Amino acid sequence: MGLRGVGFLLQCYLMLAAAMYFELGEQEEKCIIEEIPEDTLVTGYFLLEPWDLKKATRSPHLGVTLTVRDPNHEIQMSKRYGKFSKFTFTAHASGQHFFCFQTNSTRFSVFAGERLKLHLDIQMGEHTIGHDTDKTKDKMETLENNLSHLVDQMKYITMQQEYQREKEDKFRQISEVTNSKVLWWAVVQTTILLSVGFWQMKRLKDFFIAKKLV
Repeated sequence: MGLRGVGFLLQCYLMLAAAMYFELGEQEEKCIIEEIPEDTLVTGYFLLEPWDLKKATRSPHLGVTLTVRDPNHEIQMSKRYGKFSKFTFTAHASGQHFFCFQTNSTRFSVFAGERLKLHLDIQMGEHTIGHDTDKTKDKMETLENNLSHLVDQMKYITMQQEYQREKEDKFRQISEVTNSKVLWWAVVQTTILLSVGFWQMKRLKDFFIAKKLV
């Protein structure tokens, strides 16, 4: 493995050191949900390892199949990876995206009972500047790349803000419709109660008149 490969692995390990992790059965599928704005670049790193590192693994060649579904539950990407990999894609729609992970174990379910741990780090937008840029001798080119990186970050922040505003508008519309329905239901209930009360009073008055009590 060359120096570039070692650098990539070191970068990924540093990212995964502070990432989330969860238990994953040998033939189990688990999904997580992330809110992602439209046209956002998503980069993820994951590492699959035995739950107990002190015990020898019975499946040393296990990998992971990743399936990403968009808010309409349509498959945006599905690919098999090794134990330690990186994935990227661009969201085509705003909303909840589903990341589903499953090992590619081929053992019979009776024997596939190993507990595994999946470390996962998902980042959105442009987060890093290329290492080739850092090594360039041309300071103007470096400055240009830094400015481009800042512009990408600003675009990502703008998309996040627009997405949050869209969500707030939807929630406000839902709240207004719900409040309107509750108000009308209260009016209908009150009308029904008053109508039943007047009807009962009329029936009672007719009963007293019929019995010549009044």
